[in-house]
Amino acid sequence: MRFQPADMLGRLPEQFFARLVGKVAAKIQAGHDVINLGQGNPDLPTPPHIVEALKKAADKPKLHRYSPFRGYRFLREAVAEFYRREYGVTLDPEREVAVLFGAKAGLVEISQCFLNPGDLALVPDPGYPDYWSGIAIAGAEMGRMPLTAENGFLPDYSMLSARQLERAKLMFINYPNNPTGAVASREFFRETVEVAAKHGILVVHDFAYGAIGFDGRKPVSFLEVPGAKEVGVEFYTLSKTYNMAGWRVGFAVGNESVIEAINLIQDHYYVSLFGAVQAAAAEALLGPQDCVKELVSTYERRRNAFIGKLREAGWEVQPPAGSFFCWLPVPKGYTSESFADLLLERVHVAVAPGNGFGEHGEGYVRVGLLTEESRLAEAAERIVRLGLFSPSVNT
Repeated sequence: MRFQPADMLGRLPEQFFARLVGKVAAKIQAGHDVINLGQGNPDLPTPPHIVEALKKAADKPKLHRYSPFRGYRFLREAVAEFYRREYGVTLDPEREVAVLFGAKAGLVEISQCFLNPGDLALVPDPGYPDYWSGIAIAGAEMGRMPLTAENGFLPDYSMLSARQLERAKLMFINYPNNPTGAVASREFFRETVEVAAKHGILVVHDFAYGAIGFDGRKPVSFLEVPGAKEVGVEFYTLSKTYNMAGWRVGFAVGNESVIEAINLIQDHYYVSLFGAVQAAAAEALLGPQDCVKELVSTYERRRNAFIGKLREAGWEVQPPAGSFFCWLPVPKGYTSESFADLLLERVHVAVAPGNGFGEHGEGYVRVGLLTEESRLAEAAERIVRLGLFSPSVNT
């Protein structure tokens, strides 16, 4: 017997990463040496002091029981202290912090919390596809905010129509940005607060790459801007900052009413995280931060090695200012898909086609700096050997 799924499942967007994974797996199975730069899965291990904290906490019988529904207070206090130390932002651990099963879950849940069928949510284009998933589950509609190179890959709010601003209930933004690697300034966040306050829009800032800024520049938290907590929340994950992707731990901070709504929906989904994972997360936030500085330095070296070789060969690409992604314009005569397919078929380098992140991602491919520096250099050399670029362009 085959059962008919709910209509909601039919509204979900295609998981284009699953298709990419299938293509890469087929090449590997055929015996090819594929350099996979198409995904965003951190390749380095979790720092040892965090792993040790998990081991010690796992020995405590108290933590083997159900955790408090909204997480242990010690983790919420660690989050508040982290924001005070890193960004000068004051948070109430009881009312302005929500513990999440990874930021991804929260970014889907928030649409379920605040959007009704037919409501409008503003999303960056290109942007992280899971924003779309939550909106689809809620039965709401999307208004796309184009991110263009001419505007530094920031949305231009003046391009939104009066009708869009009137209808919008929620807005997603994400800096440092996936997929473009752009960063946002305080001035941009101030403008965002003004627009949101004027039109009653809930701002959701995805700060997943908050620790990863290059060339000596530290990314700005949305909550650093006056008035931000009045109009929005920020989502943070330990996946990128501390290489804890598989641990599935993150948090949302900011507006008290929004945090309460997230906590309420999670009361019905979960009984919080394993207590030992929460203890390790607190250690990550409060313990030595040398590992974060080393991680950023590693990504910066990788960026320079990869981008440097491409620019020497004549490919006019810009280095990312943050995140661990490079956003590369495809050569003339190619689409995002056709160029990504060419790289995989001819030189066995996997990249993510930009159109998978939205229609304004067409014309680009995304590269993840998530393998050894030597392999990134080799990937660049393989691409250069295709002969699509001329060194004379940059001389």
